This record gives sequence, C-alpha cells and structure tokens, in this order.
Amino acid sequence: MDSSSDGPTQGRSDASARLGRELAAQPHVRRGVPMREDAIRVVLVDDHVMVREGLRLLLRSAADIRVVGEAENGVSALTVARRIVPDVVVLDLDMPGGSGEAALRALQEELPSVRVLILTVHAEHERLVALLEAGARGYLTKEAASHDLVEAIRVVAAGEVYVRPTAARLLAAAVVPQHRAKTARSRFSLLSEREQTILRLVAQGYSGAEIARQLGISTKTVDAYKRRVQEKLGLEHRTDYVRFAIEAGILGA
Repeated sequence: MDSSSDGPTQGRSDASARLGRELAAQPHVRRGVPMREDAIRVVLVDDHVMVREGLRLLLRSAADIRVVGEAENGVSALTVARRIVPDVVVLDLDMPGGSGEAALRALQEELPSVRVLILTVHAEHERLVALLEAGARGYLTKEAASHDLVEAIRVVAAGEVYVRPTAARLLAAAVVPQHRAKTARSRFSLLSEREQTILRLVAQGYSGAEIARQLGISTKTVDAYKRRVQEKLGLEHRTDYVRFAIEAGILGA
C-alpha cells in the first residue's frame, strides 16, 4: 500500500495531538475577569479528539466552568446543543461532516440564548468580522487558547463580546456612516485624556486589572474612570465601548 497517501492526514493528526498536549500542559492565566457563582456550562466542538481532551483538561482548572458536552462536527454540535442548551459553545470552523460556520448560523436561529465562541486556527484578519456579524460572541485562535480561553469563555458567558486586544483594531475596518463617526468623535473629545485612554484600552479588550498595571494605577481608580465615561457617554458594557470606539475611529490610535 502506498503510505504517501496518508501524509497530509497524518501530519494534521500529529499537529492536533501536539496542540492537545500543549493545551493540557499549560495552566490558564487569570486576567481579571470575575468568576461566576454558578458554573458556566460549555460544549466543546472540534473534529479532533485530542484537541477536545486538551481543552477539557485546560478548563478543569477553572472552578466556574464545566464542560457538559462534546461534538465532532457542526451537525452533531446542533444536536448536542438542542439537548443540553449550554451557556457557551466553543466552536471550531473547519470540520468534515458539518462546518462550524453553518452550525453558528443554525445555533443563532434555533437557540439564540446559546453564546458561541469561535476557536480556530485561522488568524483574526481572515474571518473575525464576518463571524461576529453572523452572531459569534467571541473569536480566539487556537494558538492563544492556552492563555486566553478561560477569560474568553467568561466574557462571552457574561453577554459581552470577546476579541484579543491585538485583534480589536480589525473591527475598526467596519464601514461607519460619516455622520455617526463625526458625532462619536465629538463626544470622545468631551473626555479627559486619561478617560480617553481608559476607553481605548477597554475597547481593545483589556481587563481592569491589565489596565491598572499598564497605567500604574489601582483597579479602583480604573473603575472610577469607567464610571466617569459611563456618566458622560452612557457606555457600560465592553460591547458598548467597542461599538463607540469603532464609530469614533479610535481603535489602535
């Protein structure tokens, strides 16, 4: 038998096995996202058993996250989600037997209360904006999963949108009507310099603890500035910050 025909499949399998081992070996890093009192119920969807096992072991270190189901493709993901109705589905995109993107759209239509976090090998610039527009509540590359998956699940479960700070500026490429941009920039100018900095960092995905470390101030001071931003602009949740920052054109500025 010609063993060369197994080359691509074997290579893909080996890469998945390495990813699974790496995910299982590296503890998550807390970044200031508060734990929930009740467990976040999660379904993992990936066509590689080793990847799912690595994710399961990784999430075991988070007391407020419980894996309640698994699926190997988009079709079975929908079946499992219908039966369990989890809080969050962690969804791969490229799977034989039912793509993740099709599953995302079906979940949005049938189970809108279930929040979908995309976990994929694709870099953000390839798919981020389209998938968020399709209803995904977060986007994370598998490369960053060992450090950021716990935080991403918590953010998505809380009803907010998760993207990595390095990816937030991609959202600024969204087309924004000029009159809205002008109004947003005018409102942005009402903030003090420090308030503007806080707004940018929150919109870019940084937690309160990370902002405090960057600016050399306390988390209480960060919270105080966020309250001022809320009073002046009415921004409360991270999604509000991201939306405003896109309209004002100040992401990555």
